[in-house]
Amino acid sequence: MPGETRRTAFAQPDWLRSVPRDRRLPEDARVVFTGCGTSYHAAQTGGWAIQALEAVLSPPEADLMVCVSHEGDTPATVEAAKSFFGPKWLVTGVADSPLAELADEVIVATPEIEASWCHTASYTCSVAAIAALQGEDVGWLPGAVEAALTFSEPVPEQAKILVAGAGRDWPTAQEAVLKLREGAWVSAGAHQTEQLLHGHLAAVDESVRAYVLEGEGRAAERARDAVAALEALGCETTLVPTQHPAVDIVRFQLLTLAIAEARGIDPDRIHRDDERWARARAAYR
Repeated sequence: MPGETRRTAFAQPDWLRSVPRDRRLPEDARVVFTGCGTSYHAAQTGGWAIQALEAVLSPPEADLMVCVSHEGDTPATVEAAKSFFGPKWLVTGVADSPLAELADEVIVATPEIEASWCHTASYTCSVAAIAALQGEDVGWLPGAVEAALTFSEPVPEQAKILVAGAGRDWPTAQEAVLKLREGAWVSAGAHQTEQLLHGHLAAVDESVRAYVLEGEGRAAERARDAVAALEALGCETTLVPTQHPAVDIVRFQLLTLAIAEARGIDPDRIHRDDERWARARAAYR
């Protein structure tokens, strides 16, 4: 159903109000988070995170693994859970799934399964659920996301987009770029702020639209350095103030929708309504 990405994106405040807040991870436990794609970016907001395939190749030495998977059936994440010899918790959108069968605790973070494959609310709800598991007050997030949804993000003139971030903002940079690629088919790249300043600038010029996530403290200092360098190259650059990963991603969800609509793209199917991309997806499990 075309329009699901937009519908779900604007439903985020309501979905966030239903995120469970009553469970906590064990104190003093070494917790590792894992997932794939958007779920991996959500997993990274929890702290120590390993992409699911890497967790299969080298199972982490931790006391507990938290798997993030919206439908609970991502093959690599299932493999990661099976490879980990310890208790598993699951942050998901559905109570019954292959991962739920392996999990000691299941946290259903969304009130429904997101129909669009360009996930928005399932990301923010997973981020909020992880924060709640760690004892963070997430009661303010629905209102903050509602406010963020009033922002009007203009469509860039440039064909390429760069998003940089560090520390807490690095997952947001990665998720922003994934949305732009999935939903608007944009040539976009995520850069860690410091890495951007160590060679990556050689491939950047005025044809790139840049967004640098500000962060705090030392990260903010280097973010301003990155902005200065990008502007010296002639890049139109925005220093983006940041609050929380569940809030900061909304700007880029809106940007994805704006570009998709300007280009006549349906973001819901992430290009798989085209036979070539459908064949590509069919080529792997």
